[in-house]
Amino acid sequence: MSGHVGTGFSPSRHGLKPAPTFPMKLAILGTRGVPPAYGGFETFAAELGKRLVARGHEVSVYCRADGPAVWEGIHRIVLPSAGGKYFETVSHTFLSALDALRRDFDAVLMCNAANAFTLPLLRAARIPVAINVDGIERKRRKWNALGRAVYAIGESFSVVFSDQVVADADVIADYYRRQYGIEAVMIPYGADFPQEADTDIRERLGIEDYILYVSRFEPENNPLEVVKAYEKLADAPPLVMLGSGLYAPELVGELHRHASPKVLFPGALYGADYRTLQRHARLYIQATEVGGTHPAMIEAMASGGAVLAHDTPENREVGGDAVGYFRLRPIETLSGMLREWLESVPDRERTRQRAAERYSWDVVTDRYEEVLRKVSS
Repeated sequence: MSGHVGTGFSPSRHGLKPAPTFPMKLAILGTRGVPPAYGGFETFAAELGKRLVARGHEVSVYCRADGPAVWEGIHRIVLPSAGGKYFETVSHTFLSALDALRRDFDAVLMCNAANAFTLPLLRAARIPVAINVDGIERKRRKWNALGRAVYAIGESFSVVFSDQVVADADVIADYYRRQYGIEAVMIPYGADFPQEADTDIRERLGIEDYILYVSRFEPENNPLEVVKAYEKLADAPPLVMLGSGLYAPELVGELHRHASPKVLFPGALYGADYRTLQRHARLYIQATEVGGTHPAMIEAMASGGAVLAHDTPENREVGGDAVGYFRLRPIETLSGMLREWLESVPDRERTRQRAAERYSWDVVTDRYEEVLRKVSS
């Protein structure tokens, strides 16, 4: 990616030629919307959308929650959705795709391969679409056989019916190359930490020195394993478990049974509160098993944090030799790594530099703008 990540992004290598410069009318489908209040795709839509607006483009983001008609220059199109983890996303995206048919968009950016079932509809209407397929979602433990089948079909539809497949990690791009014989454009996630004053979130939580975990509370993100490994340590600073879980109530209930003055569950935080916690954590833990590039890990690196990550190809691609790695099982392995890193002095500038060189939102926006110009022309 112009010398930025992994095998790198090259317009010529991926068949991208310079497209004419003109303001575009764009839409982002498949997220919960903006402002971000849930996860990585929502932050992605917000950060990318407002930068595209600043470059003169008209950007609409389809949203599920009521709010202002315009946020940070982005038009919010609010539509309903059905409840439940199997229908909420797909029902909202279906209604979004129907609505997009009448909006005369120059191009649509779709998020998540699970939403690719709407691509034939957009293709029939001759609306150009690029799709960010995310990770290999069918590997997530939360999905039953039907859910895994939906994601497998979504992968195929992404390849057949989109104008451009986008992967956020070389590992994912390589998968699509091997599995489907296509060249996906690799564009990573971004992470920029602005110069700003800290909020009072640490005072509100009653913490100063602490370990931070950030992720949705779902089985493949291993929050319970992190808590159990932490509880084997003596005299460790508090563990802050930042996140929520909409679709794993049993796991969330079991997690909260471990709540104590040393294990805190403040919920999902965003914006300046979130960035303050990232900046001041003694140690950040990334315990995800599947997916592509995980936003919170890059943000921890961008904040200059000391990062310990689950040893997966995706996490190694992001962290390189600037972070530490652990195996989740047995639990004692993670406990030992936590103890070792709490007693060491990691090179925080190294993680900050890697994030700055490879994961800039402005560079990410450059590349999405190029892709969207290509498909629209």
